[in-house]
Amino acid sequence: MESFMTKRFANLGLIALLPLVTGCATAVVGAAGATAVTATQERSFGEAVDDASVSNQVKTKLLANGSLGEVDVEVAGGLVLLSGRVQTPELRLKAESLAWSVKRATDVANEIRIESPGGFFANASDEIISARVRARLLGSSNVKASNFNVETYGGTVYLLGVASSAAELEKAAEEASYAGGVQQVVSYVRLRNARGQIVPYQSSTPAPENPNELLGGPGS
Repeated sequence: MESFMTKRFANLGLIALLPLVTGCATAVVGAAGATAVTATQERSFGEAVDDASVSNQVKTKLLANGSLGEVDVEVAGGLVLLSGRVQTPELRLKAESLAWSVKRATDVANEIRIESPGGFFANASDEIISARVRARLLGSSNVKASNFNVETYGGTVYLLGVASSAAELEKAAEEASYAGGVQQVVSYVRLRNARGQIVPYQSSTPAPENPNELLGGPGS
């Protein structure tokens, strides 16, 4: 399993983005839903169907393990984002292993935190933040909101999807950072290369030193 470095940006310090590889999660999107959405996004219909299938399979595996009920899943471009919480490091690795076991999961971003079970109000607060971020994306003339999935946990906003350009990718992260309640923005958004393949984004500008920067992947 290969992991890449990810940049985490403070609310007002968002400049450059580097995607990571190790986890993903959230709502199930069926084929019918994928048909309507893909007409306005960078992913093709086939890619959206594959992502929905991966998401369903990962969720099924997690639900079969009773200790992983607070792990959320989002999938875009084959990248699986795992977020939420578990009570032990072993369960965190177990969730990642289950995600990697799904055939069409090309990368897994593991953002699961090791914490005690949470409550309704904490989850509701994150949902409100996600709604604010989506509203900013919808209101931006430089961003196609349908290209981006938004997941929030503990005030940290995770973006994933396939952007039409590096400029759109960076603008989406900037818009997210301005939403009320956001503490950090972590972008796993990808681009297409010259051959049409979905690939990680590589910033042409070196990222500034950031004391909040962490490495993703197992054990981070």
